[in-house]
Amino acid sequence: MTGLKRLLRFAACFLWVVLTINIPAVVGQDEPALPSGLDSKEKTDEPDLPIGLGTEDEESAEEPALPLGLDDSKIAKAPADEGSRPHVWDSLNLTGFWEIRGGLRARPDDHQRDASIGETRLQLGIERELWKRTTFKLTTDLLYDQVLERHRVNLERGRGFLDLREASLSMSPCDFMDIKVGRQVLTWGTGDLLFLNDMFPKDWQSFFIGRDVEYLKAPSDAVKISLFGELVNWDIVFTPRFDPDRFITGERLSYYNSLLGRRAGMDAVQHAHIPNQWFRDHEWATRISRNIKGVELAAYGYWGYWKSPAGMDLLSMSATFPRLSVYGGSIRGPFGGGIANLEAAYYDSREDRNGNDSFIDNSQVRFLVGYERQLPEIATDLTVAAQYYLEWMMDYDNYRHTIIPLMPLKDELRHVVTFRVTKLLMNQNLKLSMFTYYSPSDADVYMRPNVQYKFDDHWTGELGGNVFFGTKEHTFFNQFARNSNVYVALRYSF
Repeated sequence: MTGLKRLLRFAACFLWVVLTINIPAVVGQDEPALPSGLDSKEKTDEPDLPIGLGTEDEESAEEPALPLGLDDSKIAKAPADEGSRPHVWDSLNLTGFWEIRGGLRARPDDHQRDASIGETRLQLGIERELWKRTTFKLTTDLLYDQVLERHRVNLERGRGFLDLREASLSMSPCDFMDIKVGRQVLTWGTGDLLFLNDMFPKDWQSFFIGRDVEYLKAPSDAVKISLFGELVNWDIVFTPRFDPDRFITGERLSYYNSLLGRRAGMDAVQHAHIPNQWFRDHEWATRISRNIKGVELAAYGYWGYWKSPAGMDLLSMSATFPRLSVYGGSIRGPFGGGIANLEAAYYDSREDRNGNDSFIDNSQVRFLVGYERQLPEIATDLTVAAQYYLEWMMDYDNYRHTIIPLMPLKDELRHVVTFRVTKLLMNQNLKLSMFTYYSPSDADVYMRPNVQYKFDDHWTGELGGNVFFGTKEHTFFNQFARNSNVYVALRYSF
């Protein structure tokens, strides 16, 4: 009950902030509204241009709706009857969704609760142009989590009744430069649920318990500068304080504990020492890209830390985040009637470049090739995709000679193959999908079946699962075997 009270109190505060930002738009309109299609905010001596020929300020003008399935983002946010809404609602431009989601484990786990997920979530978002070429965006989730029942807010770990997804200020000081400052979700690279050069934080707990796939990407507190040129585009991201992954700790998902030699969960919660000094424990990331006749080429660089724990401090028995640099490149473009991608990265483990420290991950080379194509000759609205991923450990002989006895020995080469099949039915209102990871070297599998049905422009239902199995207890996917689960969800978008 205390968590619900906090949730309602924060919702009231959020709406007060939104109203404060929008007071000029709501109160300052002393004149009657102009007929539909005219811009009530700008008054000039010249007639308005037709929709599509004006400036960026006209993006909010009414346009004919696209057919269902061609623009899901607009359909989800567009109300059924624009004319019936109060004018104050239009001026607020508030978007988001309300969702309830629940799930159960498919197998018993002595170290976890039977419920894998049980929560209700309200997302509220607002995007407002403050002045010319400057936009403020705020997106926050209000959450009641019945499984952990911990409502104290920790924005870095994504815990509590509040998860701040975005609070950013976007500026365009000149035609060739964009700047975005604040909390934001960042992503780049070519992989489909596989990440090589994308060194921005991920939320693996959300991914494995059955939250929407958008929550795999955790937010960053960063400054992003984008420069646009005739030859190349250049993105620079500076994170003043290290933003780690929301990694597996044992609080909600069981994992393999190599020190105990078994699976563990709430009985052995993993504690970590996270670098957290502002402007000292910082991160830099950069991407240089160019599009040549529909083919995108990109080069990447990263200087920071391993995003998930990759080391161990024996004195405190805490997981650590050793320093890491990443250098890579990618290519993506049309091929054989579909889209092909190729990506590679070198992970320079700066605190163990020789591989002599068994408590710090070695340097690695990672490689990815993928292909996606629609198959109308087999069935309409059918899309298939496949990827091959290779992880090659450097200085493997040194690793073998320094590993502690009784700890499981990793392979020098780890292979992973992924398959995705997506089918749309019933006028694209029903979506069936299956994403599968298979590692022939680890001999384990992770499957993500999912069914989504759009009842109308607002309501969506979902049924899915996370299924893990394999032959060895310590391998990456099979260590989560007791976390296999099924879940259902119902969402109302506005």
